[in-house]
Amino acid sequence: MLLAAGLVVGAAALSAGQPTAIQHFTLAQAVQYALDHYPAVKAALEESNASAAAVDVARSAYLPRLDSLWQSNRATANNIFGQVLPQSVIPAMSGPVLTATSADSVWGSAAGAFLTWEPMDFGLRKATVSGAEAAVARSKASEALTRLDVAHAVAAQFLATVAAERTIVAATADLGRREILARIAHVLVDNQLRPGAEASRADAERAAAQTRVIQAQQLLTLARVALARTLGLPSSAVTIEAADLLERVPPGSLGDGAAATAHPLVALHQSAVNAARTTEAILSHTDRPRVYVESSVFARGSGANPSGTFDGGANGLSLERANWAAGVQVLFPNLFDFGSLRARKAAAAATERRETALYDEALLTVSSGREAATAAVQAARAVAANTPIQLAAAQQSEAQAQARYQAGLATLTEVADAQELLAQSEYQDEIARVDIWRALLDEASAQGSLAPFLQLASMPGAP
Repeated sequence: MLLAAGLVVGAAALSAGQPTAIQHFTLAQAVQYALDHYPAVKAALEESNASAAAVDVARSAYLPRLDSLWQSNRATANNIFGQVLPQSVIPAMSGPVLTATSADSVWGSAAGAFLTWEPMDFGLRKATVSGAEAAVARSKASEALTRLDVAHAVAAQFLATVAAERTIVAATADLGRREILARIAHVLVDNQLRPGAEASRADAERAAAQTRVIQAQQLLTLARVALARTLGLPSSAVTIEAADLLERVPPGSLGDGAAATAHPLVALHQSAVNAARTTEAILSHTDRPRVYVESSVFARGSGANPSGTFDGGANGLSLERANWAAGVQVLFPNLFDFGSLRARKAAAAATERRETALYDEALLTVSSGREAATAAVQAARAVAANTPIQLAAAQQSEAQAQARYQAGLATLTEVADAQELLAQSEYQDEIARVDIWRALLDEASAQGSLAPFLQLASMPGAP
């Protein structure tokens, strides 16, 4: 999954601000807690919100634009005949050229409003809005995939913790049997009914079982720490409740689920294809003319007179002359942009082909993943149905070996081998039901939604 590694690394940032009170989690509660608190989910949600706002920005291009200003200035009035190339350094001047220059200054004022509206653009704004909407769809698909990855990672770590707990149960039971065997061997050796090597072998078997218990405890500690990190909580503040999961084999199945095209991974790549297509649509409309309806109302005032005299005082601060204008402006694209535009269209077409190929790959990945997950569920159910038979046979074999050993008809090696087989059978029986839940989790993830799996996990069941 995309976030499986990031969960353990990134969620530690949450723990600093979380309470340290112990919290109990079922499988469904752990998943929901992560979806409500994990930073990647929040980031994906805000990305969707930002994309939705971008659609409103794109639609605002349909509205007219009204710009207005008021200006007051104090300046000299020395004008000169001639042209100045377009630039942003020298202020523009108006009025006749005076007969003489002067260092005196006068007040000037200006006010105006300019209204512009684009009644037609030959599809450019519509394509831009479609592009923004495609970005929203892509953000939502990314959010759905993020939520699926986070939920899967948390559920998988929850089940890993359950498996570690059951491993300790099996290892502890095995240690108990090894200790009983060691005591029996020492009694027989002390009474010179067995050679001393058997007592040493029994001690070695017991020590090895103790080592397995220690290793199982270490694995459980690591599993709890990893689960706590995925939840953004200290490991000492998290306990799990999984008794109901272990009391029953999940009935039924998850069904076929939605179509493969509805999977968040496939939907994400489909949205990428759509986004590439909208980019092509925008580029196909950028070489069209644009029509603007424009109108302006403005007024100016000046303390300078055409005769070269200055009124002085506050004259010029008031608006003396007013004008209005209205018209239609047609803006044609730059003729020499055709080369650049053609290259951008070619790049957009290549991007669409790439995204289409990635979509096909994602669809293949999801389809094959579904088949593999279904096969894994069937295998896990078959194993879970077989482990009780295996366990019963191993228990009978171990009991018979114990009886034969105490009667002097079997060696300690035979008993040790029978106990080893029993330990493996107990472990497999303890893990079998957890493996069914794991397989169902992978099947739900392959179908694109954990909702059926969580509903199944929350159903009460008989032992």
